[in-house]
Amino acid sequence: MNILVTGGAGFIGGHLAESFTRAGHDVTVLDNLEPFYDLGIKKHNVQAARDAAAEGDGSYEFVEGSATDATLVDDLVAGTDVVYHQAAQAGVRTSVEEPLKVNRYNVDGTLNVLEAARDADVDRVVNASSSSVYGKPEYLPYDEDHPNEPVSPYGVSKLAGEHYVRVYNEIYGLPTVSLRYFTVYGPRMRPNMAISNFVSRCLRGEPPVVYGDGAQTRDFTYIDDVLSANETLLTDGSADGEVMNVGSTDNIDILTLAETVRDAIDSDLEIEFADRHDSDAEHTHADISKANDLIDYEPTRDIREGVDEFIDWYRANRDWYEPLVLNS
Repeated sequence: MNILVTGGAGFIGGHLAESFTRAGHDVTVLDNLEPFYDLGIKKHNVQAARDAAAEGDGSYEFVEGSATDATLVDDLVAGTDVVYHQAAQAGVRTSVEEPLKVNRYNVDGTLNVLEAARDADVDRVVNASSSSVYGKPEYLPYDEDHPNEPVSPYGVSKLAGEHYVRVYNEIYGLPTVSLRYFTVYGPRMRPNMAISNFVSRCLRGEPPVVYGDGAQTRDFTYIDDVLSANETLLTDGSADGEVMNVGSTDNIDILTLAETVRDAIDSDLEIEFADRHDSDAEHTHADISKANDLIDYEPTRDIREGVDEFIDWYRANRDWYEPLVLNS
């Protein structure tokens, strides 16, 4: 199949591109190489997919450009079977500082993809959304019917994108699915995320820093589980028109996460605390029953298993990954 992955040099998009290429598909990646974090990590994502193409029957093409470029998006979507729309300006705190930029990338870019997909009559658009659309919890775990009251411009932008995706399905008949990711982590993850920061500091003999009192909770999702959900949607249309949570159901408070990482590396380190950012969500916890019912989604790792795997990967790739973390 011909697959387009927007944001395909990023963390999740890079893994998707590599996986689909390795499976023998013809993959095109669109990414503007936004220097939100060190571009060396994105270049490793691109290289991993190129290596997968060299080892198998799939092909891989990287196109540097933005989803905000409607003409470019039209050209790339033409002839594509399935679009995985991962391109976005990430970062809750970044969105507070630059809301117009986040809206341009996350809303305008999504509209460009949807318009091009409608014109090209693609088989499906799989849209990357976020648990940030929920905001303040009225109850936990979040199911897809929970009210949406995002607490950051990033969350608002992802919710707006979701609504456009839904409308293009309902009005134009474009097969679409939106996946609400819950804090995805794993190899080649963004270096400014809690787990990578904790591991980096502990391996350097420095205490992990927790923002706030550490009582806030997160549902961390291992990258392989996210890949599994997306891979199913390549040919499975049973979730067309739907929004689904993709999480782990295994939430953990941030202090316990820091202690888990610390104990796995150097139990003598003391936890340090710093001021918490107001735009950070207090709690996230996914109800994944809908994804389980529609696409048989089932997470394979709890947070402790996933952390152990990430620490092992980090140690093996420390020569290129850690310097980028330190410089980010």
